Amino acid sequence: MSSAKAANPARRLFAAILACEAIVIALAIPVAVTVLDVDGGTAGAVCGGLAVACLVMAGLLRFPWAVAAGSVLQVLIIATGFMVPAMFFLGVVFGALWATAIWMGRKAAAVQAR
Repeated sequence: MSSAKAANPARRLFAAILACEAIVIALAIPVAVTVLDVDGGTAGAVCGGLAVACLVMAGLLRFPWAVAAGSVLQVLIIATGFMVPAMFFLGVVFGALWATAIWMGRKAAAVQAR
């Protein structure tokens, strides 16, 4: 698979982050409903939708725009902290992992280019 534009070397790391994030955001649904008295439909739509979006984005990482879209997804997941306050912290942790993956991917791409 030798092409002019090689695949992002951090693609597996991005996919792993998104998969773990999908699990965590899905687990926020029962917390929102039972502990924080958020409407079940709202919690399911927001958190469930973001969990599905994480999994779909993991499958779309072969496209160059997917990392930017994944970055937007990170911001949306941090915003779920308004529904489940613990998600502010968890969203920032996943955002930091995402930023680290971007940095590592660029570093690996630079090494591959040599």
